[in-house]
Amino acid sequence: MEKNRNYTKEALWPFLLASLKGISQVILIENAVTGLIILLAISIVSIPTGIITLASSMIGTLIGKVGKADETIVSQGIFGYNSVLAGLALSLLLMGSHRWSVALAGAALVAIFTAACMHLMKSFKLPVLTFPYIIMTWFLLIDSYRLTFFKLSPELAPLILSEWSIDTAGTLEWTNGFFRSFAQVFFQEDVLSGILILIGVFWAGWRFGLYAVLGAVVAILTTLSLGGEISLINWGLYGYNAILTIIAVGMIFDAESRFAPLTGIIAAAISVIITASLDTWLLPFGLPVLTMPFVLTTWLFLGARKVLSGF
Repeated sequence: MEKNRNYTKEALWPFLLASLKGISQVILIENAVTGLIILLAISIVSIPTGIITLASSMIGTLIGKVGKADETIVSQGIFGYNSVLAGLALSLLLMGSHRWSVALAGAALVAIFTAACMHLMKSFKLPVLTFPYIIMTWFLLIDSYRLTFFKLSPELAPLILSEWSIDTAGTLEWTNGFFRSFAQVFFQEDVLSGILILIGVFWAGWRFGLYAVLGAVVAILTTLSLGGEISLINWGLYGYNAILTIIAVGMIFDAESRFAPLTGIIAAAISVIITASLDTWLLPFGLPVLTMPFVLTTWLFLGARKVLSGF
């Protein structure tokens, strides 16, 4: 009996660590403490949302284990982060009593989709990033127009592009815009949540923190210089993709390049332009851009480095 208990403890602890890393891997960080801090940042805003976050990561990690994926990849949290984002997105962007079951089912499905994308992307030698979560979430959200089981949040109502106008009025709130950029990575709008997430990033390493801060600042300055909407800056809606992009391009992938820091900054700025473009493309469908600007910008730069090796 004691032997079984010890085996359970030995199996449970690595599983929990991998699940926490699945949360931190959303920001391309493999650190269980960072994942725990982020989980706290989400939970102080909403305990149910915190539960969904951890449960989604555990589901994705479990599928990786049960499916006998490479143990190293599973322990790094690679099967958790897309599930985390899918669970969060579906639980927050759908309505009705079914949204919790849809969120957890989506977390499971996206883990399988992640495995498929990992196999398909091998030939391109590019990372999967958050692409599986984006596609899965878009498909399930848009199902609401054909299947009554899915009920879309009124905030995502389709808009007619010809009637859209840019509102650049308002006062820039630097502090709010900066910290909300971090919070928005996990669909949060609370400034304290953003502060805690930034602390979690710095916990993983000062370079992670520095790049993340640069990404948020670059996003604000780029949006301002291009005449973007102040309200969107204040809510961090241009910043979160820039943060992910600068970490990916400037630090994580092909970081040995001497121009990596500079290209990371440029990529963060370009992610703002792509965010604005995608947001416009998706208006008629009532779909959010999610982290697609981060994915497209990162693939653009990493793909270019395959040919322009000097960069």
